[in-house]
Amino acid sequence: MGTGEIQLDADQVRAVARLGELVDRRGRPVRRHRGVYLYGGPGRGKTMVMDRFFAGVASDRKRRFHFHQFFVRLHAAAHASGSIDKAVAALLGDARLVCFDEFHVHDIGDAMLIARMLDALFKRQVTLVVTSNYAPAELLPNPLFHEHFLPTIARITANLDVISLDGPVDYRTRADRSPDGRTGFAAGRYLVDPTDRPAKPRGETNPDSVQVQIGPRRLRARSATATALTIEFAALCGTPTAAADYVELSQRFPQWTITGIPPLREVPPDWAMRFVNVVDVLYDADRELTVRARVPLADLVDGIRGVPDIARLASRLCELSQFTPAPVG
Repeated sequence: MGTGEIQLDADQVRAVARLGELVDRRGRPVRRHRGVYLYGGPGRGKTMVMDRFFAGVASDRKRRFHFHQFFVRLHAAAHASGSIDKAVAALLGDARLVCFDEFHVHDIGDAMLIARMLDALFKRQVTLVVTSNYAPAELLPNPLFHEHFLPTIARITANLDVISLDGPVDYRTRADRSPDGRTGFAAGRYLVDPTDRPAKPRGETNPDSVQVQIGPRRLRARSATATALTIEFAALCGTPTAAADYVELSQRFPQWTITGIPPLREVPPDWAMRFVNVVDVLYDADRELTVRARVPLADLVDGIRGVPDIARLASRLCELSQFTPAPVG
């Protein structure tokens, strides 16, 4: 959402004012200041507000991460060093201000690592700015595990001012958003093609496919060039891929086409969750994405249960130009 497209709403104005308190009159970070936790529904301008603030900070001791990408790098650094403190130090250097976009906690294993990471950040007295679709109390919502995360939630609220940025409009869905001059993710398309199904039934090998290496494993894609990847939904999301794989592939391919996407209620929840993660990674990396789905966007996400962040997925796919073939006859 560009800052020139809309006038800031009341929640955005309040968030901008609070973020402004983190820097002095010269735009330099104020030492040992409480951070800010911005939360609200998808498309309300959280990232726009944070990024505008970040761009105006007059310091090279600042870092901005999408949480998926940071977490992938944290895992790798912690594995290499054997220490969360060392991993955080390696990733942040001498940063005094750290911004995380799309902070979330869904998995108990990740939750324990996130708790240790936050302890390391707060111990370093880094000023932290976070955007999230979840209020702190809603993190790790699974009732089997939520109680274990309560001490971390308490540390978040003790160190960060929690501010709702949840106006009435999802700006990605605005009908007056112009498609002209779009680049990156927003240059992509959402194509409805009811006939677009996997080239081969699940379990059979498509002789026309190519193999794409990610780490020690290979994915079967429809095509892969120096700049573009075309891959079936089942091949990408129906196999045990992870956010780290999507981050690696996003660095290699600026243009993506994902084909044969059925209504997500028809696939296992882990397939749908992987698709959410793929779109998150491509959105933050600003990679052009073309989606070929069997149904319109509203039907794609309708009736899904037990999969977090579906609303954010739908909001982000609204950024793509929507095309439905004209009826025949």
